[in-house]
Amino acid sequence: MATFTKTLLSGSTNGRPILVVATTSPGTPVHTAVSGSSSLDEVWLYAHNSSASTVKLTVEYGGVSAPTDVFEINVGAEGTGLVLVCPGVLLQNSLLIKAFAASASVVTLTGYVNRIA
Repeated sequence: MATFTKTLLSGSTNGRPILVVATTSPGTPVHTAVSGSSSLDEVWLYAHNSSASTVKLTVEYGGVSAPTDVFEINVGAEGTGLVLVCPGVLLQNSLLIKAFAASASVVTLTGYVNRIA
């Protein structure tokens, strides 16, 4: 029987939002998936934009090859709230999630991981 353990994003300090500073690849580190292939990380990721303009966010999900490893989303201007970026997408084998935005230091990422063993 599988067990689920809710954990913080590895790029977060004590669960705090991760500020996306990078504007190009490689992006700001967000999470490193569980090692090996016997467990999975189910990643839930939300973005918030503090600027007055919409900002394009690119999430590198385990690699940098578009379109297979890259999610792109426009995050609405301040007041939009949290925008779902990754709805429980699975990752393993110590693959990395990184992110960059069209404007530096205005988008933050929050979320959690359900580790499935």
